[in-house]
Amino acid sequence: MSFFHLPGLAVTVCALALLGACKDKPQSASPALPEVMVRAVQPQTVPLHAELPGRTAAFMVAEVRPQVGGIIRSRPFTEGSTVKAGQVLYEIDPTPFQAEVQRAEGALANAKATVASTRALAERYKALLPQKAVSQQENDNAQAAYEQARAAVKVQEAALNTARINLQYTKVTAPIAGRTSRSAVTPGALVSAAQATPLLTISQLDPIYVDIAQSSTEVLRLRQALAAGRLDRGDAAQRVVLMLEDGSRYAHEGRVQLTEVTVDPSSGSVTLRARFPNPEGLLLPGMFVRAVVDEGSTPQGIVVPQSAVLRDRRGNPMVRVVTADNKMVEQPVAIARSVGTRWLISEGLKAGDRVVLAGGQHVQPGATVKPVDEPPGAAPTRDNGSQAAPAGAVASADVARKP
Repeated sequence: MSFFHLPGLAVTVCALALLGACKDKPQSASPALPEVMVRAVQPQTVPLHAELPGRTAAFMVAEVRPQVGGIIRSRPFTEGSTVKAGQVLYEIDPTPFQAEVQRAEGALANAKATVASTRALAERYKALLPQKAVSQQENDNAQAAYEQARAAVKVQEAALNTARINLQYTKVTAPIAGRTSRSAVTPGALVSAAQATPLLTISQLDPIYVDIAQSSTEVLRLRQALAAGRLDRGDAAQRVVLMLEDGSRYAHEGRVQLTEVTVDPSSGSVTLRARFPNPEGLLLPGMFVRAVVDEGSTPQGIVVPQSAVLRDRRGNPMVRVVTADNKMVEQPVAIARSVGTRWLISEGLKAGDRVVLAGGQHVQPGATVKPVDEPPGAAPTRDNGSQAAPAGAVASADVARKP
């Protein structure tokens, strides 16, 4: 072999070595399946609550007005204090009413004296009538005068009773126990019987009422669900929890006492009245509160995290479900209402369906995925897919139905 053929031979040997190296290199593995976190849904008892606006109202309210007229002589109470039923609030000058009592007593005594004289005459004429010593007319007049005198006594007794009642009315007392408002008059003021302006207002605040407004549509929906057996109301139903204006929770629970039978035409709402204990006096009439009403529970409800519900191009709700052969499909659903951070599903899901909670946002429907069960106690993970429904996309009482 000549020296000039050595380079060609070297090139040939290198090419064969590279070809052998390529044959020995292993082939690339197939791409891994995308993982998705799933939860197998199961029917369960789902407690239902509704957060509604409300206003506090006093348990009892009494506007104090004088029942007789006169000059206010004293005001033996402190404005804004708590008073007892029957406690004296104002004293009206009793002098003219004491004089009226004395006059009525004198008139009654005169009427009784007249009864005594007419009775004696009537008895005498009655005894002389059989002897024809007096005429029938004279006897009749004597008997009538006696009856008139007896009637006059009853009239004077009533007048005396009225005078004594008016004298008692000079002391204006509290009709109920409660807290007083500021006084509209001071000692020395002239007041009249049954005047339009009250002297003050007494409000009983323990217990206290909360008037809650609920839409008539929601009331109708609840009644239909109760009649159809989709809603169960146990002993805890109609329990109410209050959220105060500053966002804190009121320490005491209340219960709904009544539901109005008429709908307010201006707002389309029905008023629910709840009763709450108020021993600390924290709640005052007219305060705005948020009332969380316990409406009952759904015996066989299916709930999913709100992040698991997506929207199609028409805005209809759907969820992604992993089938038995690990195919991810989109399943239309019907949302009944929100339950905290979850949706209550009324149609579209059944027991055992594996709902995708996270992952797979770039996987096409029908593709094979690798399902991974949700870890026990894990917090719901929000899927950041492009079609994820934003929180609050459906109001808590709205219902989204399948097309």
